[in-house]
Amino acid sequence: MEIVTDYLVIGSGIAGLSFALQAAKTGTVAVVTKKEKAEGSTNYAQGGIASVFSQDDSFEMHIKDTLESGDGLCHEDIVRIVVEEGPARVQELIAMGVQFTRRGETQDVLDLGREGGHSKRRIVHTKDLTGREVERILLERAAEDDHIQIYENHMAIDLITKSKLIRRGIIRSERSETCWGAYVLDIDHAEIMTFLARITVMSTGGAGKVYRYTSNPDIATGDGVAIGYRAGAKVANMEFVQFHPTCLYHPLAKNFLISEAVRGEGGLLIDRKGNRFMEKYHPLKDLAFRDIVARSIDMELKKSGDECVYLDISHRGAAFVTDTFPHIYKTCLKYQIDITKDPIPVVPAAHYMCGGLLTAPYGKTNLDQLYAIGEVASTGLHGANRLASNSLLEALVFARRAALRSADELAAKKDEPLPKAPQWDPGSATDSEEMVVVSHNWDEIRRFMWNYVGIVRTNKRLTRARTRIENIQEEIKEYYWDFLVTQDLLELRNIALVAQLIINCALLRKESRGLHFNLDYPSKDNIHWRQDTIVWI
Repeated sequence: MEIVTDYLVIGSGIAGLSFALQAAKTGTVAVVTKKEKAEGSTNYAQGGIASVFSQDDSFEMHIKDTLESGDGLCHEDIVRIVVEEGPARVQELIAMGVQFTRRGETQDVLDLGREGGHSKRRIVHTKDLTGREVERILLERAAEDDHIQIYENHMAIDLITKSKLIRRGIIRSERSETCWGAYVLDIDHAEIMTFLARITVMSTGGAGKVYRYTSNPDIATGDGVAIGYRAGAKVANMEFVQFHPTCLYHPLAKNFLISEAVRGEGGLLIDRKGNRFMEKYHPLKDLAFRDIVARSIDMELKKSGDECVYLDISHRGAAFVTDTFPHIYKTCLKYQIDITKDPIPVVPAAHYMCGGLLTAPYGKTNLDQLYAIGEVASTGLHGANRLASNSLLEALVFARRAALRSADELAAKKDEPLPKAPQWDPGSATDSEEMVVVSHNWDEIRRFMWNYVGIVRTNKRLTRARTRIENIQEEIKEYYWDFLVTQDLLELRNIALVAQLIINCALLRKESRGLHFNLDYPSKDNIHWRQDTIVWI
């Protein structure tokens, strides 16, 4: 089956849907998402959107905080673009109907929160369920637009590129690589579809599932980075994996994040005996940047042998806690943890990829007609460590910038015929009766990535991880061509490649900076390594 569209958007989070709504003004849009359309990291984002709305705040203050968090690797021009365009993008969400939390007698003032690394209150939020509210409204608006078609339970396999068509004798020009859409698995019907598009946008989110412990939903398997890299897109800064300091530690709780905003509102990190420890590690104490807090917790756990530390917000009073964090309160209560009285057991968990597909200031990759926005992209905003709540802001800003630029590109090529891409050829592949290979390799990757390529690294650990992933890649390659593709196989293939990219980038960087901490290179090297780590095929 073949679908022809002006824009193909792979992913349905805040970045993909924001792009789709803008792009629908100039063409037809197909949105491909591998689960239900609301499933994704956006829907789980608790904290909010960082943007300047207070009179005692300023663009320069937000820029300064972002640059300090990024530890010397932020691109200042990109930081300025995102910060200065941010308030207008938030106002657009409000105009669409997003209900952000407000305060005052007339409820006419945005209630601005504060999170680690921010010098001022600037987090626009909807209690502690901001992502869910934003996703709800974007999906409603998309459903109202006749130019947007959403394909749920559809997973992209590989991009359709000029080089592939050249090899098949369909296109003969070889000047530059161009993307013409993607092959997509219809998961429900086990059918491979061809999506042909003049503009393709990667908005597939992150890759937290490459690690054993993560705050990410199950779909965060690094699909966009892997698919783009295989097609020849440049990838940058994959060594910078942000571990959120505070994920709920409970045997029955899966991937539940305790928002940064809890520390922003006075939450204190304590050990098993009730002692505070962050003052030993940073002047900002409990409000230090995420990389510092995560490493501090990791060091405390290694010293004590304990399995978790605790985050205590109970001193703020029951009324404040339940009103400010209703979702966190109710969820913890399900596990017999009353956060108005008891400290919350927490551990760090893989949370956000600061690296990704390398893009220009308007979201375009080095492949013609291929854009990347949201967590899948490396725009230059985050540098070596993302500042809290800058991610949803980045997604909004670059979704619009990419939509405006790609509309111009579409208009210039509207009359050019699309190539005739061949249908997917399964060859002699058969149904697999050895799914244990998939599950075993998946589990092994996540375990050694956590142990060897986690919060603290060494050359020896990284080398061991590289050897493991190279062996697993050979198994996956053989398995992939022997058997018909399934979602599980595709996710394993992608997660293995993303793991390899993280390991290789970590081995290349001979220093410690931001989220990358190597005990063999404990110092920062601004002479040789104040630059992005860029890799491509």
